[in-house]
Amino acid sequence: MSHDGVGLRAVTRSVAFLTAGVLAVPALAGCSEQDEAGKPAAGQDIASAKRDKVADGGTLHWAVDSVPETLNTFQADADAATSRVAGAVLPSLYRLDASGRAQRNPDYLEAAKVVEREPRQVVLYKLNQQAVWSDGREIGAADFSAQWRALSGKDSAYWTARNAGYDRIEKIERGANDLEVRVTFKKPYADWQSLFSPLYPKDVMGTPDTFNDSARRRLKVTAGPFAVDTVDRGSGDVTLKRNPRWWGRPAKLSELVLRAVPREKRAAALAAGRLDLAEIDASEAHRITSADREAKGGKGAPLTHGPAAALTPGRALRSWAVAHGSDEEAADKETTARKKRAKAVAKYAGQQSALRGFVVRKSLEPAFTQLALNGSQGPLADERVRRAVARALDREELAKAVLEPLGLPAEPVGSHLALAGQHAYADGSGALGDQDTREAQALLSDAGWVAGGSVKEGKKSGKAGAEASKEAKASRSPKGSKGSKDADDADGSGDDGTYIVGGSDDKPADDESPTVLAPRKRDGAGGAAGIERHLAQDGKQQLAPGGAPGAYAPRGTRAPGPAAGGPLAKNGKPLTLRFVLPSGPGSQSLRAVGDRIARMLDRVGIRTEISKVADDSYFKDHIASGQYDLALYSWPASAFPATDARPIYAKPVPAADGSLNVEQNFTRVGTDQVDQLFDQAIAELDADESRSLVRKADARIWAAAGSIPLYQRPQLTASRNGLANAGAFGFQTPVYEDMGYLKKTR
Repeated sequence: MSHDGVGLRAVTRSVAFLTAGVLAVPALAGCSEQDEAGKPAAGQDIASAKRDKVADGGTLHWAVDSVPETLNTFQADADAATSRVAGAVLPSLYRLDASGRAQRNPDYLEAAKVVEREPRQVVLYKLNQQAVWSDGREIGAADFSAQWRALSGKDSAYWTARNAGYDRIEKIERGANDLEVRVTFKKPYADWQSLFSPLYPKDVMGTPDTFNDSARRRLKVTAGPFAVDTVDRGSGDVTLKRNPRWWGRPAKLSELVLRAVPREKRAAALAAGRLDLAEIDASEAHRITSADREAKGGKGAPLTHGPAAALTPGRALRSWAVAHGSDEEAADKETTARKKRAKAVAKYAGQQSALRGFVVRKSLEPAFTQLALNGSQGPLADERVRRAVARALDREELAKAVLEPLGLPAEPVGSHLALAGQHAYADGSGALGDQDTREAQALLSDAGWVAGGSVKEGKKSGKAGAEASKEAKASRSPKGSKGSKDADDADGSGDDGTYIVGGSDDKPADDESPTVLAPRKRDGAGGAAGIERHLAQDGKQQLAPGGAPGAYAPRGTRAPGPAAGGPLAKNGKPLTLRFVLPSGPGSQSLRAVGDRIARMLDRVGIRTEISKVADDSYFKDHIASGQYDLALYSWPASAFPATDARPIYAKPVPAADGSLNVEQNFTRVGTDQVDQLFDQAIAELDADESRSLVRKADARIWAAAGSIPLYQRPQLTASRNGLANAGAFGFQTPVYEDMGYLKKTR
């Protein structure tokens, strides 16, 4: 599991509901069925080309994070690479279009519809008469039945990660002929289109042994435009070759190689010719676009692409300095001051020259980043405090900080259950309300958290709770000091013109130690990617007497804000929340967002203790185990939210051993009403009514304030010049047979 994106369909699947008087969601008006899903916030960017413009043959080397541990997508350790292989070699009866909506795949399915509703729901599938497995056998009812039995949950010998939907099936049988499959449900199931995608052959699903073991390392029988050739763990390559029995449009590529390359090494791999297509982060995108910009002597160009001239050594050094955190003026000075780095610069220059052969494709991932609030204990167990946190956030500012520097639409996400463009999407955030400092402070006051309240002195523990009880001091860390480094690490910016209020000048914490954050003042945009910008009051926020919009404490004075008379406290304890963030090199943007959130919360009197933890322990040791108050991580959107999102927002229930079964609800916040709405939506066969129920569930989730959607994640992909029908796919399922290289023009 990753904090950057957790697979909804690849992972196994308590708080009382707020009263109407406190909730203020009149008739759930924000979720009426008149609302429209709208269009995706950003379109795909894949260099679309007609097939007759694409050459036959060639190999595409496509980066993945690692060689998949299993090729069975229904096992617990399946990952994104597993899904990519399955998409190229196995049947999917439905796939997503550019708006994130499920569409029938005609290569496998001529028709599918509900033919009976009473006394049981019956779906009739009519298969493409040419659809065969690579061993020559027709795809048919036997494969559907084997997959149902394996995933129904009735036989514990099958090591399955999920069985949602399959557990509602009563029987599967042959229709009027071999091309028809009749599926009878014992319970109505609205998301029936989510089933049998991917579809495995009965050779894999037929017995527990073949399900558990045979498909982990190889797939002998497939039915897609490609087939699995080799899985080489030594080299990190999974090689797919054209399937000679494929009946659809022939694959343009001869080979598709999925190559395991860590994200921080992808720019070098692209330059070395080891990759043709790779998802990258903002810093690598900056390198690729600066290769063009620096070659032409340009400055400050946006993420784009185009022809470029050769790099000079001076320009290469300047580009190296910019990429490693220096501003342009300092970069110019380093041209003469850092000759001792000539070897590194020469290597970098060579890479930059090679990177001119790539473009950066941009879209938005079908996933959103959220602020999670652990409601199982501490101050956040009180829904008023959770709602105060939510009302303190300026979600629009956070979205702009992440997406605007990349040239992407910066709209806050308005739903937990779908993204703009998808059928179920509607902005339900009105159930909670927009940013409102005065309302946030009123909620905290109502919950008993009082500014200037007495704080009991406890034993010195080094934790933020103890630090928050001290009088806040404003300090500025000198350039090059450890305190300055920690501040920079927290936001990933490297900007040294920073004021930290509430810290200590004499004993700065190291990178793994908690840091109490309060507002900082910036001289300008910070960081090479421009993620951190000047943080100013927007005029709508209310400050306590003595404060002024846009004003921050000068060095040596107290910061303005509601806690001017002392920290918010209750029963002798200060209001301090532990904010856990990943510390890895690919998480700078996430930490910058966390820093902004900490500042926003400080304005209403909520202190945050930021703990940066190792990436490999972030989910396992902190999020999944509930060892946090606040955290940032992402969820992918699903075309079938009634099925896939339910485990994320279901009310936790006590398990037989006395523990709490949270499924994927890592915030531990849930309500009976949300569960009931999901259950009704799953069983409602009228599509419009089912969507209406999903939207009502989303409004209730907003009101419970267990998680706050912030922004859709950026999707940046480096693509070799001339590569067509591949890049930043957005919502759409890749069409593997159409990928290839454009024909050379004479």
